[in-house]
Amino acid sequence: MANKQADVAQQERQEKVNETISRTDQFFRDNKKTIYCILIALLVIGLGIVAFYKFYYQPKTKEAAAQMFPAEANFRNGEYDLALNGDGNVLGFSQIIDDFGGKAGKDVYFYAGVCELQLGNYQEALNYLKKYNGKESILKARAIGCMGDAYVGLEKYNDALGCFDKAAATADNMFAATYLLKAGVVCEELGDNAKALTYYKTIKDKYPQSIEGYDIDKYITRIESQK
Repeated sequence: MANKQADVAQQERQEKVNETISRTDQFFRDNKKTIYCILIALLVIGLGIVAFYKFYYQPKTKEAAAQMFPAEANFRNGEYDLALNGDGNVLGFSQIIDDFGGKAGKDVYFYAGVCELQLGNYQEALNYLKKYNGKESILKARAIGCMGDAYVGLEKYNDALGCFDKAAATADNMFAATYLLKAGVVCEELGDNAKALTYYKTIKDKYPQSIEGYDIDKYITRIESQK
């Protein structure tokens, strides 16, 4: 009896499988032309993407990288206007961004932003720095810190303070002392000496061997003498 029931169940399963195969086969026959068109379209799109990457994107990326070398050299030499705007013979960061955009790499926005900051063009500096999205912690912290400097230049001190806080947290090493000191100075500018003192004491406690740490006592003494 048990064997008979098992045979019946097996037969029912086989019938369902055959029915499913039949329906699938019928669907394919009914829609063969549409299916072939979709497959051809997907193949054409795939080939188009490969061709775009190989014959346009890669050459553009290589060209952008080549244009970056002289601009980076000028940046390292402190020639910020030349690094940013070029001289007619070599491109500056701003034109590289116009011509190549992100193909020049993430750092191009950082370089352009720092150049604008050094030239006193604070809003332009922010526009570039906000587009930088590098992951390396020290450079990322520096970009955020430079945004803070730009906000100070625009006298937007609360925005600057937020940037210096974030930069210090991002760096989380000896470089953090630089941003903490700037945060303290901004707090003094805002009239919040108590908060400024907190930043200065953090430098003294956590980063006494930093450059800022060697000098921090004078900042602490100045505020405490006012109490």
